[in-house]
Amino acid sequence: SIQWAPVASIRVCRDGVTRKSLGYGYVNFHSVSDAERALETLNYSSIKGRSCRIMWSQRDPSLRKSGAGNIYVKNLDLSIDNKALYDTFSLFGNILSCKVAADSTGKSYGYGFVHYETEEAAKQAIERVNGMQIGDKTVQVNKCVKRPDREKPDTATFTNLYVKCFPDDWDEEKLNAEFSSFGKVTSAAMRTDNKGRKFAFVNFETPEEAQKAVEALHMKDMRSAEQIEKAAEGEGEDEEVGPDGHPENKLYVGRAQTKQERQAELRDKFSGTKEVKQPGGGVNLYVKNLDENTDEASLRELFANFGAITSVGVPADDKGKCK
Repeated sequence: SIQWAPVASIRVCRDGVTRKSLGYGYVNFHSVSDAERALETLNYSSIKGRSCRIMWSQRDPSLRKSGAGNIYVKNLDLSIDNKALYDTFSLFGNILSCKVAADSTGKSYGYGFVHYETEEAAKQAIERVNGMQIGDKTVQVNKCVKRPDREKPDTATFTNLYVKCFPDDWDEEKLNAEFSSFGKVTSAAMRTDNKGRKFAFVNFETPEEAQKAVEALHMKDMRSAEQIEKAAEGEGEDEEVGPDGHPENKLYVGRAQTKQERQAELRDKFSGTKEVKQPGGGVNLYVKNLDENTDEASLRELFANFGAITSVGVPADDKGKCK
């Protein structure tokens, strides 16, 4: 390796329990000029196959937390990496940090963030780059807004419904028949996910009709009278709930959400705690950093020794791999 300058100290930040690296650290030089040279020369160089990002250590977190000077760049060409993004936006001012969001293999998600030292530099970058073609795509550049401050979608006025947990023998004709009693259904479509589970979308002509359907059908018990009677006598199986906590034997009818809304809802649901109380006194555990080959059977086997498991869910991508 090349010796750039004498180093006063190095610290790799680690998890307090597992002692695994958190993926960042601090390098302290004896002189500012040595630190500047290292930043200019080594930024975005490869360390064990991963492009590193180097920036000045900010002891005062107020600038970072305020969001001042931070911009969001989306619709990036997948060939744009951290260095290419930095080179494009460094023309407008001093950059504190610059990152293209990517998966564990380094494949870009098509968006990134650039944090400038000043608000003026960020404004200039937005004015000059927004709508410009970078690579094969026209990028959109906006001020980065923190998640809690983003405008919430209108959840009170909607016509499109998402439906799940209905009987296996339902088809689109039966779906139409069940929902048309609440108003004019303009479209109804039934789908099956990669695990064979059915779900559907039903769109009404007016929000009032959609709301009536939700109020009447959501949480409707889909079991037969015999099954309900057995459950009441303690002879039936315990009520099974899905990964989202919804009982599997009760119809789910609610406003159809975008993929981004569902992801944000899950983040909010699990960000405060690892344990979520479920109906009936159960506890739902949120497990992350799983191997992509993990499926529901292997996850159930892993946790089976610790007690009775009512349900297991492993979100998968379009290729059937664990997310």
